[in-house]
Amino acid sequence: MSIIPNLFGGRRSNVFDPVSLDVWDPLEGFPFSTANAGESSAIANTRVDWKETPQAHVFSVDLPGLKKEDVKVEVEDGRVLQISGEKTKEQEQKDDRWHRIERSTGKFMRRFRLPENAKMDQVKAAMENGVLTVTVPKEEQKKPQVKSIQISG
Repeated sequence: MSIIPNLFGGRRSNVFDPVSLDVWDPLEGFPFSTANAGESSAIANTRVDWKETPQAHVFSVDLPGLKKEDVKVEVEDGRVLQISGEKTKEQEQKDDRWHRIERSTGKFMRRFRLPENAKMDQVKAAMENGVLTVTVPKEEQKKPQVKSIQISG
């Protein structure tokens, strides 16, 4: 039994389950509904972690099933890091009978405006086991000079 009552016409939704994809769509039934997004769902499902270390900004992107040839990493307008690519559908055979299709396909693109301390000319990217890692080194922070002032009097 769900903690939340079923308010949305027979659809069951569990907002406490972080992997539940059965979410109420207020635009359901309209021609541009997100329930019919299909190929555009890859955009929403591309998850990125961005951490800042003392030496660099590090981006980790889960891209299962993609090869490095399917992904582009670009720098735009000086400080914008863009990660994009496309996951294509599996070729259907004439005799195939699909029971369920849950893996997302389509194009994805994520953009990040980086701070002034990012060395955009030294960006490096590597892909291993379906995880893209983009490293953007940081400029060394200059420590402010402190000058003691003698107090007279």
